[in-house]
Amino acid sequence: MAAGGGVRYEPTWESIDSRPLPAWYDNAKFGIFIHWGVFSVPSYGSEWFWWYWKGEKRQNYIDFVKNNYGPGYTYADFAPQFHATFYNATKWAKTFETAGAQYVVLTSKHHEGFTMWPSNYSWNWNAMAVGPHRDLVGELSDAIRRSTSLRFGLYHSLFEWFNPLYQQDAANKFSTQAFVKMKTMPELYEIVNRYKPDVIWSDGAPGSSTYWNSTQFIAWLYNDSPVKDTVVTNDRWGDDAMCKHGGFLTCDDRFTPTHLLTRKWEDCLTIDPWSWGYRRDMSMNEVLSVETLISTLASTVSYGGNMLLNVGPTSDGVIPPVFEERLLQIGQWLAVNGEAIYGTQVWIAQNDTITPNIWYTAKQSGRGLDVYAIVLAGLDKDFIVLGVPKVGNDSKVSLLGYEEAVEWDTLSTGELVVTMPRQQDLPYGAQWGVTLKLRFLMNAVKKPNTAKPTAGKPVLKKAKKFRRPALPRKEDLMEPWIKSSFFDL
Repeated sequence: MAAGGGVRYEPTWESIDSRPLPAWYDNAKFGIFIHWGVFSVPSYGSEWFWWYWKGEKRQNYIDFVKNNYGPGYTYADFAPQFHATFYNATKWAKTFETAGAQYVVLTSKHHEGFTMWPSNYSWNWNAMAVGPHRDLVGELSDAIRRSTSLRFGLYHSLFEWFNPLYQQDAANKFSTQAFVKMKTMPELYEIVNRYKPDVIWSDGAPGSSTYWNSTQFIAWLYNDSPVKDTVVTNDRWGDDAMCKHGGFLTCDDRFTPTHLLTRKWEDCLTIDPWSWGYRRDMSMNEVLSVETLISTLASTVSYGGNMLLNVGPTSDGVIPPVFEERLLQIGQWLAVNGEAIYGTQVWIAQNDTITPNIWYTAKQSGRGLDVYAIVLAGLDKDFIVLGVPKVGNDSKVSLLGYEEAVEWDTLSTGELVVTMPRQQDLPYGAQWGVTLKLRFLMNAVKKPNTAKPTAGKPVLKKAKKFRRPALPRKEDLMEPWIKSSFFDL
């Protein structure tokens, strides 16, 4: 059934939050995030390069430009070097599919304001006008739909650091909406109508959702847009919406709640923990290991979330080999263990009470509720002890990817003890984790869906949060060429 079910939504958060989340998103569990733009040219520090250089005026960024590009260099001078020479959208799409991802979210425009498509509202500051001279968004959209079954989504920054229209609205304490009406909203309508994304991943800024006209746009998105039945949105639509409203919650980058939420949520993280965009000064020992990534995926899904894993391509359009390796490793693991990830729901327990780093998911089958124990530790031991599952005479235990019967028993106190096969007999990728499939458990009751839309901010026990830097202030520098080009619109 269509997500909207024939219902029309009003431009209020109460109405918008009542929309059921399209089932495809909850079932997907794993997506790929791509941060790519002009910031990929200097590829130093992070994708916030321009802001750290000209906004915060960090000395290491000032020195980097001075020593490598000389005096008088502006951020605009990086754009012609954004060539995307080796950008092959089909190869990207196939890599993401092989990684086991179910959806892809590309940055259509980051805070620098450079649009990765030939926007009618970003004159002379888009990928067709300068740099690649290509529609980078369109190429990936076409490749994904032509050669894979993945869903295509777009990230879009509501604000732009040095756009004078935005700075003037901010100086007016967001009582004016020149930037929203002339830039942000026209761009959003443009990318939805042109590329029909199934995800609109907004990134917010100071200013309320009223200033940003967020509810008006989302109501149109849900009621009348070409993707009204399939599109999902996040919560970054203004400083009053973050972690409260929208289709799914992100709350902050690297959001990792340790408590079941009443709303669907997503953990967006990046393989290089120091930057979302590619950086040339990245070291191998800084890159997240495949063990960490698989553990994050398993724990996220066990708590009812999705994991959106970011890669930062080079300015030439190459996904760095170490990032590609991580993606392919995850895909190899999911090829065996994906049954415990895709289309699952939360169970009565998220992790085990006896053995650490065992994560539980569940899935309804024709004969009841199947429970999955994703075992990510103790793989070198002869047996695994599980404290939560309660087995009976009819219970069955198997190992995903292992065709032989698995031996198991119970302790006198009721704990399940599973004898592990020999290491050489385990399925491929077992060094990163294996999955026990448990059927006909005595406590395999169906857990109520915790991902239904519910207005209001969720209550969390703990969450690790890594906050972004402070946003622009009106007194910060703006580039003369940017000011000129925007006022020439």
